[in-house]
Amino acid sequence: MAITCRAEDRSLYAVLEGELDHHRAQEMLGELERQLELVLPRRLTLDLGGLSFMDSSGIAVLLRARRGMEALGGELRVVHVPPQAARVLRAAGLDRLIKLE
Repeated sequence: MAITCRAEDRSLYAVLEGELDHHRAQEMLGELERQLELVLPRRLTLDLGGLSFMDSSGIAVLLRARRGMEALGGELRVVHVPPQAARVLRAAGLDRLIKLE
């Protein structure tokens, strides 16, 4: 699986691995949405450290995660962003909407 989640005390930590492209984005979105519905977290941390590649489909994943957390009144953190993914996210201006740590 390209996404591994663990939940504790209304916090959800999701590790994304492999390639986040148009082939894998739907799978990741589906699992992430299932976990948000199940856990109803106050904080979602997306760990991108395991990504080997990300294209513009990754933008959609992060925006959906942001929207989901806004609906829950929670906070989104994005950590361990690889350089290639950071370039994609910054080129799209996501670093102005989501703090990349």
